[in-house]
Amino acid sequence: MNILFYSFTVAVFLAILTACLIYLLKKISRTQLQQIFAVNLILLVVSFLFMFLQMQFSSRLNIAPIYFDYFSYIGIIFLPISLYFTALIFINTKIKFKASYLLMFIIPLISLLALWTNDAHHLFFKEYNINLEECVFGPFFIIHEIYSYFIYAAALVQLLNYFKKNSGLFSQQITLVVVGTVFPFIINLLGTLGIIKVTVYITPIALAVSIICFALALFKFQLLNSLPIALTKIVNRISDGYIVLNDKNIVTDYNNTFLKIFDIEDFDLKQMHIFDLIGLDEFKGLDEDTLIKALQSVVNSNETLIFELEFENIHKYLRLEINSIKSDGIFIGALILAKDLTQHFNDLQTIQSNQSILIEKERLASLGQMIGGIAHNLKTPIFSISGATEGLQDLVKEYKESITDNAVTIQDHLAIAKDMEEWLNKIKNYAAYMSDVITAVRGQAVAFTDRTNESFSIEELTKRISILMKHELQQSLTTLTTSVQVDKNLEIKGNINSLVQVINNLISNAIQAYNGEPNNNIDFSIYKDAKNIIFSVKDYGSGMSEEIQEKLFKEMVTTKGKNGTGLGLFMSASNIKAQFNGDIKFTSDQATGTTFNIIIPIK
Repeated sequence: MNILFYSFTVAVFLAILTACLIYLLKKISRTQLQQIFAVNLILLVVSFLFMFLQMQFSSRLNIAPIYFDYFSYIGIIFLPISLYFTALIFINTKIKFKASYLLMFIIPLISLLALWTNDAHHLFFKEYNINLEECVFGPFFIIHEIYSYFIYAAALVQLLNYFKKNSGLFSQQITLVVVGTVFPFIINLLGTLGIIKVTVYITPIALAVSIICFALALFKFQLLNSLPIALTKIVNRISDGYIVLNDKNIVTDYNNTFLKIFDIEDFDLKQMHIFDLIGLDEFKGLDEDTLIKALQSVVNSNETLIFELEFENIHKYLRLEINSIKSDGIFIGALILAKDLTQHFNDLQTIQSNQSILIEKERLASLGQMIGGIAHNLKTPIFSISGATEGLQDLVKEYKESITDNAVTIQDHLAIAKDMEEWLNKIKNYAAYMSDVITAVRGQAVAFTDRTNESFSIEELTKRISILMKHELQQSLTTLTTSVQVDKNLEIKGNINSLVQVINNLISNAIQAYNGEPNNNIDFSIYKDAKNIIFSVKDYGSGMSEEIQEKLFKEMVTTKGKNGTGLGLFMSASNIKAQFNGDIKFTSDQATGTTFNIIIPIK
């Protein structure tokens, strides 16, 4: 009955192990853990195969049972070492085989040699019997057993130490792996000491139970994948903190980063209810009602809920992400990720502050430049109006004297009136020019903040540019050649002040491209293509380096050294995109100069 039972059991295990081995060997790409697991299976298949042959043919062919053990013990002797490496790879994901590991094989090899030559010295078995209690073991068998138990213990200690640090990550797997490691250790020890009655077949059967436990852990719970195994190392190194809650909102796992973020590194959060956790002072800022609603929401949803909160007591801004954890569509818990955004918020505030300062600096510099132009632009009409006024005063005096002079004819009176009318027309023109200057300057004074969108004509645009750039062009002895190849009455919808500001900035940059050299020319052209109206500013100056070209419009760069902020072109591109849905493109060569094209879609 016992032989039939063992025979059936061995046959079943042999079939199961062979199937698992074939499954593993069919995999094209195998991890190191899968490879060592395949070694375990091969060793067990060898043991079970020769045990099965021993049961079937030993008595029938009158072959001593021990001769079958010569081969079945190949698996039994080397399997403890294979299991040790299984534990080692399981813990470390992947190992590099060291030369020192070869020392582990010395005793197993001697044991196998002692077994194969047992008839000559009986160092392994003094008397062999398939019933362990009737066996008389030789001294080297004892050495082999002690060494095997030591290897088992070493593997078990490493696994327990690993799980002590990382329990909660793979709770079901822990149970299977530990049971699989402890079971053959205890069974063999009890059988060898004679506490329980077993046969020599119990060792491989116990080891098979161990391997099946490993198989369930490795296949069912996917521990053969490198990611879950390496997860414990990874999660404690990532910058984001996390906690895992079960379906009862109890903390089952967390990483060290989470503790560091909330300054609670001395706490053990496992088995703590989430609401007890957020009751700590360090979590002030996270409202309990908000969290309850969020956790309830993710139960039936696959969406990620995101909150950005300030935690006053730890002086941090955090981004919390709450996700559901599901298995086969069934909710089993929640994952809460915490990302520290404190430095990001501080940097953002600094950037915004610096940006405001730079914009104000650029605005003031632009206004300062315009004020110089205003003084020059208004000086000429004011002097002309003053001269016209004196001319009118002389004509008025002449007219008064002519009233009582009988020699003055009607034609003389008409001539005096005509001269007065001419002076008045000049004053009117000068006053209109001054009004245009004031309108243009007033518009540019608010160009950075004004968002008014109105229709304006090409003629109005070119007039403002001419007025505002007149002084700077005259000072630099530079000629602006304007070519308008479209209807001057063509209407453009948008903020004229912003467009004037951008074009003037491009013209100013073109002037500076000549590095102070006089008598140069700048071409300002306005033309259309099929879909756009294009404003082109071309100089024949020094051009830009490739380094500057690569950064232009992407960041604030300048070719003016300490005299420039680089904000002008950066803001110009932003204004054209924001207010006209347009773009600015350029070509530049240090030998032929630079051309900027403002491209605005025609609506």
